Amino acid sequence: MKNPPSKPNQLITKEFARQLNVNYNKKRASLATAKGQKEDANAIWYSLEELENYIHYIKTNGAKDGYNVDGIRFYFGVYPDDEKHGEKAGLTTLFLVPTGKKAQTDTAKIQSFAMAQESSSDIQSLEPMNYGNIGRPPSLSY
Repeated sequence: MKNPPSKPNQLITKEFARQLNVNYNKKRASLATAKGQKEDANAIWYSLEELENYIHYIKTNGAKDGYNVDGIRFYFGVYPDDEKHGEKAGLTTLFLVPTGKKAQTDTAKIQSFAMAQESSSDIQSLEPMNYGNIGRPPSLSY
């Protein structure tokens, strides 16, 4: 490999990941049981191709809309209890929303250094991504 990737700072141990998953499964399962609901999703899977395509889409279209796309925010959601959502009705989902800052001209950068320091926000002009494959039932365990 010519330029191997650097190790991300956000990596966690497999043991800690397992503990996070166990905690989620225990808490979410007890909520669902208390409400008499069906077993909920506890994992969502997207293929690398889907993720790479979405990243390409948001970078390209974000730039067209005048944004410097700098990340993706992951939101948890719950499908409406509506038969049009089929087996997913009432279950947890995870959707992705691009984040970034409006691109500034050189003049605007000079005039407002403080604005350049503001945090990234969701880009409302680009569509979120949903519909990964969910891990249920039976629930997946990490």
